[in-house]
Amino acid sequence: MSIVLFGGEKGGTGKTTLATNMAALLALQGKDVLLLDTDRQETASFWAAVREEAGIVPRIACVQKFGKGLAAQVRDLAARYDEIIIDAGGRDSMELRYSLGVSDRAYIPVQPFQFDIWTIRQMDELVEMAQGLNEKLQAFIVLNRVSTNPAVREDEETRDFFQTESYQRLALLNSVIRDRIAFRKSARAGLSVVEWKQDKKAVNEIYQLFKEVYGDK
Repeated sequence: MSIVLFGGEKGGTGKTTLATNMAALLALQGKDVLLLDTDRQETASFWAAVREEAGIVPRIACVQKFGKGLAAQVRDLAARYDEIIIDAGGRDSMELRYSLGVSDRAYIPVQPFQFDIWTIRQMDELVEMAQGLNEKLQAFIVLNRVSTNPAVREDEETRDFFQTESYQRLALLNSVIRDRIAFRKSARAGLSVVEWKQDKKAVNEIYQLFKEVYGDK
């Protein structure tokens, strides 16, 4: 099993969208997955509740955890599930730091905008601190909500910036998730884009990310 975190210091980057889609894909493969919502906005919990009320299967368990006891609670829950996905809020919070301390891998969604890019250095420093206590932690940047306009090259510019800065503790994934309405429409229905089945490009992008996050599961 693994404990995977989707988090970061910047809000609105699509952490919950990626977390819920990964949870749905694991569940579709028969995994007993727990979606752990540590964001006080409770977006992941709302998605799971919509899914539950609509009777969508497979069911995805979702619980909320906050505060100082988070790390111990995650370790306890890890013995009960095949996989745990943590959705942490978009700020430097107690929940984000504790989650980094217990996760196997952290994925930090970044939009290819300058204000988002500037937060990468802060996350690099947070990961360094977390690795002092959690040596197994690996951390990755995911380019998310990238423009679908082929003339816009912000993702390429972000990759160039990332390579120039030479971050020591963060790796940049090959996957790119573009800003598609399919992600918003499927989420409102308590679905992943794979289950929604209306946008093949969005489905392909999520599958590519899933393969990078979980390999050939």
